[in-house]
Amino acid sequence: MLVHTSHPGNVGAAARAIKVMGFTELVLVAPRFADVLSHPDAVAMASGATDVLAGARIVATLAEALEGATFACATAMTPRDFGPPARAPRECFAELAPTDHRVAFVFGGERFGLSNEHVYACHVCLSIPTEPGYGSLNLAQAVQLLAYDWRQAQGGFPVVPRTRDPVEADAGAVQGLLAHWREMLVEIGFLDPATPRKLMPRLHQLLNRARVTAEEVHILRGIARQVQKTRSRPAGDR
Repeated sequence: MLVHTSHPGNVGAAARAIKVMGFTELVLVAPRFADVLSHPDAVAMASGATDVLAGARIVATLAEALEGATFACATAMTPRDFGPPARAPRECFAELAPTDHRVAFVFGGERFGLSNEHVYACHVCLSIPTEPGYGSLNLAQAVQLLAYDWRQAQGGFPVVPRTRDPVEADAGAVQGLLAHWREMLVEIGFLDPATPRKLMPRLHQLLNRARVTAEEVHILRGIARQVQKTRSRPAGDR
């Protein structure tokens, strides 16, 4: 719930922030612009979350916005004289997530934040831990941080791999690579077959430690082939 939001772009960015965390319900309390849901800045900042933006509710008071909610979280400093307890989001969410509460998150406007009366209507004040000397967060940034932590408290989303798992080369492929490199190393004079010492066993250990993939074996054998081709050319063609 965004209370007295003054910049349409922040409304659009907030819609995007909650959508990427799997949430869709956005309520605006007396926003500065009546056409905020269709404002060009809001639409631009929603960037793919225009469905959440278009489905947002606009109400006149926080009391209307909180109808149906059973636990309200303010995102503001607790008033000095009186008010709900201040909690860090993660520890609070760990306790809140297993309950049946219908939770509302209340964010103040960019200029003045939440009033004391708004905070008094909430059960807890969430305080995002920041660097003590500079704790200024953009409204949409604060929405994103809390949406992420709330989603994580509910189990989060799995990370989807973007690349295939590498296929480790089998022993036969490694032996083939070593034989090829031995041939190439002899050709370039790096390995003396009469006194090989422990060069090839050391290379074998290196490959085992590296756990080379099948693709890497192809690359290393390609290097060996190119070295051999270069050596076989007449000196003027190199």
